[in-house]
Amino acid sequence: MLDLQHVRSILSDHYDLSPSPDVAEALNDIYARMERVVSPPDWIRFAPYIKAINDLKKERNAVILGHNYMTPEIFHGVSNFVGDSLQIAMKAQEVDAEVIVQAGVHFMAETTKILCPEKTVLMPDMEAGCSLAESITADGIEEIRAKYPGAPVVTYVNTTAEVKAASDICCTSSNALQIVNAMESDTVIMTPDQYLAQNVANKSHKNVVYWPGSCIVHEQYTAQDLRDFREWNPGTRLIAHPECPPDVVAEADFSGSTSGIIKYVTDEKPEKAMLITECSMASNIADELPQVDFVGPCNMCPYMKKISLEKILWVLHTGENEIHVDPTVGEQARASVQAMIDVSRKLGL
Repeated sequence: MLDLQHVRSILSDHYDLSPSPDVAEALNDIYARMERVVSPPDWIRFAPYIKAINDLKKERNAVILGHNYMTPEIFHGVSNFVGDSLQIAMKAQEVDAEVIVQAGVHFMAETTKILCPEKTVLMPDMEAGCSLAESITADGIEEIRAKYPGAPVVTYVNTTAEVKAASDICCTSSNALQIVNAMESDTVIMTPDQYLAQNVANKSHKNVVYWPGSCIVHEQYTAQDLRDFREWNPGTRLIAHPECPPDVVAEADFSGSTSGIIKYVTDEKPEKAMLITECSMASNIADELPQVDFVGPCNMCPYMKKISLEKILWVLHTGENEIHVDPTVGEQARASVQAMIDVSRKLGL
């Protein structure tokens, strides 16, 4: 665990990180992307960190990958590429940067290292985990294979390198249905998200069996929550992530991956929208869609919120928290990810 008092002491010796109206004013073009959701006093506090990080990225030949669930000051302020876990990892393959900082959770940093084994991948907080990734192991894959001999294992990218390596093919929430339908077997194993698997099963002609994992953010929503919200605030478009339970998805007006949600809201521009997913999703697109009123409750991922500007600056400064993946495991995991990419391209996804 990082000793934040020690971190602040070291960083203050090298960077001027005190709140600064002058630095905030100089970075107004960045602030314009988030001023609807970040207050001016907070911006004055964030701006010196953002300047220090963006300057240091150039010195270190580094890029930052920001997941859609990052807070706005990270998402808009310092991230070179933003998107879902696979989108940003694939972007990392296209850049010449030697260092990649993963502003997300641990399995995402592993996925980036799997796809970019020659690059240095840094994780701002090694304790930023994921309930889905922690719900299954390679032994769990072996266990469920034994129950359904010959059935291919389609594994969500929200998993460890070892689990990806033990699987046949990966999927994302946006291509899960197409990947499952592309399998030759009548029975398909999906791991580890039971709700994503059930939502896929409701649309697929395959017999989908699954591992009983779930996301601590999305499993909290209930169909009654949505019905109560409709009654309280009629006319609001309810938009759910497919990691939510099936009855929640059925109650929603639209269900899609993080990228699918962004596209839907951008295309439809509803007067009011409630995103039934992690809190920061709405915050990160609010300024781009001023005509949309994002309303209602949200659930926060405690793991994603472990990532901060301070921790990003620390790993860029020190090179600490480097991600390593066993080369053999990495090669096998890369084959599962590549299989997904190949099938997706074949299907025109």
